[in-house]
Amino acid sequence: MQTNDWRSQVLEVNETRPGRVIGAYTRLAPIYEAWARLTEARPRRRVLELAAPRDGEAVLEVAIGTGAQLVELARRNPSGSTVGVELADGMLAQARKRLAKAGVAQPVELVRASALELPFEDRSFDLVVNSYMLDLLPRDDIPRALAEFRRVMRPGGRVVLSCMTPGERRMHRAWDGLYARGVNLTANCRGVLAAPVLTELGFEDVRREYISQCGFPTEVVSARKADDQT
Repeated sequence: MQTNDWRSQVLEVNETRPGRVIGAYTRLAPIYEAWARLTEARPRRRVLELAAPRDGEAVLEVAIGTGAQLVELARRNPSGSTVGVELADGMLAQARKRLAKAGVAQPVELVRASALELPFEDRSFDLVVNSYMLDLLPRDDIPRALAEFRRVMRPGGRVVLSCMTPGERRMHRAWDGLYARGVNLTANCRGVLAAPVLTELGFEDVRREYISQCGFPTEVVSARKADDQT
């Protein structure tokens, strides 16, 4: 795929004001898991399979939402460190409740921060996980976010992403078709393509899977930071 070719296949976001998007997800936080059970359960399981955290690793999840995936990452890494980043206060509140009920072995650090400016040192994490966030960002911010993930990853570290993606079947394409006409049923999500951006940024072993659940199209993408990459 040629450089920047992915941009022609990805719609621009309808809402470019971050504050409005963050506010929307704070309001949705108490009911978000009802949507997630319908559309995200299968991709979540696959993300966890591909992430395969090894006990003792430094693990970061960016955009944790209600913390459902973060709890599972922490359970599989009882003697390591697990950190979650989120911008929506409502989602952070839900994640704190979920973690308190889960009783994971090691305390999980929660940080309110932007994916575009992660407050961590270079080469801090063995594994970075991110779900349904790139599809909220303006096109130009997608490479910025993934470059920031790369910055905080250790050489040889892994990244696993799930994103809404352009539909590969007629029914699945209805979501982006409506979005292009200003009908926003997905809280500003639209289909994106992460794999070509990771390739542009020098990641290795880039792999993409397409999963649909209830007609909602998701890509699950995994990659590795090169051993000699800064």
